[in-house]
Amino acid sequence: MTLIYELMDETMDFGYPQNCAVDVLRLYINLGNIRPQDEPDSKLTSQITGAIDWRREGIRHKKNEVYIDVLESVNLLLSTTGNILRNEVTGQVQMNTKLTGMPECKFGLNDKLVIERESNQSRKPGIEIDDCTFHRCVRLGKFDADRTITFIPPDGEFELMRYRVTDNINLPFRIIPAVQEEHGQTKLSINLKVHAKFSEKLFATHVVIKMPVPKNTAKAKIKNSFGRARYEPEQQAIVWRIKRFPGKYECMMAADVDLMPTVRNKTWSRPPINVEFQVPMFTASGVHVRFLRVFDKSGYHTNRWVRYITKAGGYQIRI
Repeated sequence: MTLIYELMDETMDFGYPQNCAVDVLRLYINLGNIRPQDEPDSKLTSQITGAIDWRREGIRHKKNEVYIDVLESVNLLLSTTGNILRNEVTGQVQMNTKLTGMPECKFGLNDKLVIERESNQSRKPGIEIDDCTFHRCVRLGKFDADRTITFIPPDGEFELMRYRVTDNINLPFRIIPAVQEEHGQTKLSINLKVHAKFSEKLFATHVVIKMPVPKNTAKAKIKNSFGRARYEPEQQAIVWRIKRFPGKYECMMAADVDLMPTVRNKTWSRPPINVEFQVPMFTASGVHVRFLRVFDKSGYHTNRWVRYITKAGGYQIRI
C-alpha cells in the first residue's frame, strides 16, 4: 500500500498527471526506507522537470547498437464472391537502443510524402502511411514540418511509432474455398486451395487455417498435400496446420464431412475461414526502413539491425 500511495503522490498533482516516466520514478520512490545515493538531487530535479525525462545522462555502453523491429498485422475480410470488404495493415516500430551519452537519432521510412518531396525519379514509389502515433521522445514539430522523425531515444526497449496503411497492400496468402452441401444436408464437400504470394526466397511459419464445419458434424475424411489437417470438435472446424510454408507455393486440402441428422432443419450460418501465420522479413504494406542516423558529440560508430515480421490480424474469408 505504501508503494501505491507514493506512486499516486508523485504521478499526480491536484488530479493532473505530472510525471509518468517509469525510469525516473524508480530513482526516487524507494518505499521510504532507502535514500538513493547514486543520483544527486540536482540530477533528479532536472530529469523530473526537464524536457528529456525518459533518458538520464551518463549512460555508457561497450558496444553501441540499435535493433529495429517492424511488426505488421494484416486485417482482411473477403466476401463469398471474392470481393474485398476490409483490407488494412496496422504496424509498429519497436526499437532496442544501446547507445552511449545523449545521441540524437534521425529515422526514415519509405514515406510517400518524403520521397515525392525529394523528387528523385530513380527511387521507388513510396508508401502512403496513415494515422501515425509516436513515442513522446519524437519531436512532433519537426515531423509536422517536413515528415522527419528525429528523437533522443530512451535506453533499452521502447515503441517508437504505430501506423496504418490501407492502400496497395500485398496480401501474403490467397485462399480459394469451395463448399457444397450434398444428399439432403447429410454430407458436406470441402475443397480449399492456398497460394503463397510472397517471394520464393521467403517462407511463412506457424500457418493455421481453420475451416468451419456445422455443429452436427459426425466425422470428416481429409486429404491434404502439405502439413497436417484434422477435425477438431471443440473448435467446430477442420484445423490445417503447416509449420513452414514456402513462398510461391500452392497446396490443396479436400474433405468429405458426414453430418448427423437433426430434428430441426436449421440452416448452417457458414462462419468465415480464419487464418493465422507469420512471415519473417516481409511487410504487407511495403513499408521499409530507409535509414537510421545516430549523431553524438564523440562521433562513435553504431551497429544497426533491422527485422521485419508480418502476421495475421483478423484474416478471414467468408464461405
